Amino acid sequence: MKEYKKNIRGPLLGGIIAAVVIAGGVFLLGKISNYEAKILIAMSVEGINILCNTIVLASATILGLLLTLLGISSGSGSKLKSQYYYQIVVIAKLITVLFVATLLLFQMLNIPLTQADNVPAHWFPYIYWSTILLSSLLSGTLITAILMLYKTVLGIIWIMGISKKHPLAVNEKENEE
Repeated sequence: MKEYKKNIRGPLLGGIIAAVVIAGGVFLLGKISNYEAKILIAMSVEGINILCNTIVLASATILGLLLTLLGISSGSGSKLKSQYYYQIVVIAKLITVLFVATLLLFQMLNIPLTQADNVPAHWFPYIYWSTILLSSLLSGTLITAILMLYKTVLGIIWIMGISKKHPLAVNEKENEE
C-alpha cells in the first residue's frame, strides 16, 4: 500500500498540472461582466458538451479495458501481488466517479440558462467560472486515470514479456513463504 502511494504521485501530479493549465488559460481573461459571462456560457456550452461526451466515452472504454487487463493478468502464469489488483480497483473507482460527475455536468449544461428570463444576471459569471473549473477538473482527472492505467499496463507488460522480476510480481522467495 505504501509503495502504491509513491506510484500514484506521478499520475496525480500530471492530472493536477493539466487541470491548472487548462483552468489557468481561461482565468487569464480576468474579470468579466454579467453580459460577457452570458455570451461566453452560450459559446462554450457546445465545446464543453463535446468534452463531456468524450470523457464519458473514454471512461466507459477504460472500464472495459480494465476487465481485459484482469483477464490478461490472470492468464499470464505469473503470480501478482495484491498491490497490482489494488491499482486496478483505484483506477476503476476513479473512472466511475469521473463517469458520474461528467454525466451530471453534461445534464446541467443542457439546461438553457442563458435563455431563461428568471435567472438573475449576476449569476452568469459564477456559472461560467464553475463550468470552466469543473471541466478543467474532469479533464485533469481523466489524465490522472490514463496515467495510472499506463503505469499498470506497463507493469503487466514488464512482468509478462520482459522480466519476471518486477515489484508487482511475486518472486520465488515470496512464493515459498
